[in-house]
Amino acid sequence: MSENTFSPGPSKNTVMDASKKIRKVPRNWILLPPGDAALTRRTKAAGDHWIVKEKKGRRNYSKGVWAPQNTIEQIRKDLAAERSTEGFAKRKKAAAQRRTKVQAEYVEDFHGAVVAFLGFHPNHKHLAHQMATAVTKHATPVGSGTVARTKRIPIEHRAEAAVIAWMRHQTTGYDTMVVQRVKGKRRELRRKLAQRSKKLLSQYRAGESVTSDCPLQTALTKTA
Repeated sequence: MSENTFSPGPSKNTVMDASKKIRKVPRNWILLPPGDAALTRRTKAAGDHWIVKEKKGRRNYSKGVWAPQNTIEQIRKDLAAERSTEGFAKRKKAAAQRRTKVQAEYVEDFHGAVVAFLGFHPNHKHLAHQMATAVTKHATPVGSGTVARTKRIPIEHRAEAAVIAWMRHQTTGYDTMVVQRVKGKRRELRRKLAQRSKKLLSQYRAGESVTSDCPLQTALTKTA
């Protein structure tokens, strides 16, 4: 945690540093909530500020930025003026079109990576594409927070992880299982379910005949 990054304090207008020391927010400062990236970025660059993050599980969530009120208000005013121009509107439209194009290309690439990972026998080719469509639809939306959205691992590994995660929720009853609140138990359960899912996939890769009550068949019928 950097020296100007804090956790939320126990009361209004307070924050807590890495050593658990409570600090009171300076007078005439206000909290800028997250949501406007440009406003947040410029506020940080303008001078003194405190970043507030809250850790939940393994992830840190932004709670906003404390900074002088006059600084935030002036930057907000300047941004409003910039955003009212025709040039800004054109740039915004062009950027949105680029993002849409990039997203469409990624969805197509990810779908192909899922089909390649599945590697189903020609007898089950139609199921491979059906399953890839279901997994891709779930995993690729922007902001979904799924493994498919990370860039830390190759797309092939993202596809594999997304398939196993989708199967865990769609074919194993994982969502209704009661798991002991013991460290490592949920991870152990996920490993076991992953092995079960991989075993099921191997049947389709080998071209074996499967019954209509197969968990995968049932899940795909529901998502069709």
